[in-house]
Amino acid sequence: MAIADTFVEARLQGRSVPDFPGVIPEDLVAAYRVQDLAIARWPDRVAGWKVGYIGAERRDGSGDDRLLGPIYQRQLSTRVDDAVLPVFVGGFGAIEAEYVLRLEADAPAGKLDWTPAEAAALPAALAIGLEIASSPLATINALGPRVVVSDFGNNNGLVVGPEIPHWRDIPEPELVAECWIDDERVGTGGATLLPGGLLAAYAFALSRSARRGRPLRAGDLIATGNATGIHEVRVGQRVRVGFGTHGTIHGRVVAATAFAAGSSA
Repeated sequence: MAIADTFVEARLQGRSVPDFPGVIPEDLVAAYRVQDLAIARWPDRVAGWKVGYIGAERRDGSGDDRLLGPIYQRQLSTRVDDAVLPVFVGGFGAIEAEYVLRLEADAPAGKLDWTPAEAAALPAALAIGLEIASSPLATINALGPRVVVSDFGNNNGLVVGPEIPHWRDIPEPELVAECWIDDERVGTGGATLLPGGLLAAYAFALSRSARRGRPLRAGDLIATGNATGIHEVRVGQRVRVGFGTHGTIHGRVVAATAFAAGSSA
């Protein structure tokens, strides 16, 4: 409880924390229990989930190759020309180019395991996006997946851009992305940078959510993972992520402030 309380309070107040607040959870199952406690305390509803990849050397006995973190309704934005990207000063701050799925049907009740082929049969729209990856804890990524899960998956918002029409008909190598910070290109890639592709991320989100007792529903969002890398940013920088002919998102990095219930990005 102390871990969840510390991270929730720091996020609500817009401030950093100097160290991980306690003993790191022993595995991802325990880390998700911390996340669930924090979700229960957060004054907003979960609108979707970010997916993050776990390198082979950092996996535990669960076998999960990815992790989940909540994305909240009031931290969503569709402002693609001048998106506001809040990061915790003294903590960790980065941006990620994302492909964002939006479910168009409920996942079947009771189905706990999904393959990419099964996920492909559950209808979803696809949009371009930009994740604000930020935590009050500067060392969150260095400390590993159990710490990332414990603090909302290192998420502090999501910008959702235009949808990609007929995305299932587009070969994934043609879904390309690039990221710029202050007019310097810092990353290139696209859907093929996601291990297993978009459907592997989709299947994981469906499976892990169901096993947590949080089956996904129509309208839920899934940010499928970084498509060009994790790019650290500082307050004052301007960024843009481009997805070829499918659109571009421009944003500016600002300091996170106290969370105001009822506010919108």
